[in-house]
Amino acid sequence: MKQWVREQFARAYERLLRREGDGGPSHVAIIQDGNRRYAREQGDDAPEGHRAGAETTEQVLEWCQDLGVKELTLYAFSTENFKRPPEEREHLYDLLEEKLTSIADHDRIHENGVAIRAIGETDRLPGRVQEAIRYAEDRTAGYDSFRLNVALAYGGRNELLRAARDVLEDVDAGELDPSAIDIELVDDRLYGRQVRDVDLIIRTGGDERTSNFLPWHANGNEAAAYFCAPYWPEFSKIDFLRGIRTYQSRERSWQRTRRERAAAIVRAVAETELAEARTVAGRLREKLPGGAAPEIDAELDANTTESAD
Repeated sequence: MKQWVREQFARAYERLLRREGDGGPSHVAIIQDGNRRYAREQGDDAPEGHRAGAETTEQVLEWCQDLGVKELTLYAFSTENFKRPPEEREHLYDLLEEKLTSIADHDRIHENGVAIRAIGETDRLPGRVQEAIRYAEDRTAGYDSFRLNVALAYGGRNELLRAARDVLEDVDAGELDPSAIDIELVDDRLYGRQVRDVDLIIRTGGDERTSNFLPWHANGNEAAAYFCAPYWPEFSKIDFLRGIRTYQSRERSWQRTRRERAAAIVRAVAETELAEARTVAGRLREKLPGGAAPEIDAELDANTTESAD
């Protein structure tokens, strides 16, 4: 009876979180932390924790597609992971090879048009993992409905450093005009393809840090961050929906701040020149969410009344 009550409560809470999560993020990035600690608490070795975590990964991909997320980036293997014991690394390589191949063959991947892409210094990985990456990318290269980025041999600062060196070499060789360097060019040099700005970073396992993950896209977009206690194998759909709610709360606060700043700009300009304020207000209406218009109009009306008096 108690189990049934808990299940009913969980379903009701999930429905509530789903309603609150309408209009969620386009790009979610996840730091999958806690596999080894989970294994230790279960009395198992690290490989069992990694395998349990891989099952969670497959579930999260389904949740993203169900909730309308368009891009998912998973921190699967960092450059720091090369420091782990050889036997653990070999298991991780085996698991990466197995999962990249199996997910590329999964019916749902093809039914939903999922493009699988690896980002990071993949040339540092064993040949068998590189071959699995090529297989997954080639099998899904024609899809564009959903992007699954797998961060492998990845370190954010290393990526930025490599991109900077690449750009400088082309400038030095006379193949690139410095004035042509823009955000899109840096994006291409980082990963060899476009990656959306990150809307939400989730980290499991209790640590509250982003660990050098996607610094270019996350910090530039002021991504929301959700840190939760469950280890990655224990991460549930309710945990995921709480992360979506965190993004929603931050987004509403951000839009409210933008509206308040827009109204303040109009107010400041209107104090000196009403006609110029109307011009500024018209430009702001084009760039801000629809909810900002009433506040801007109110400032104009207030200053028009004061001028008439």
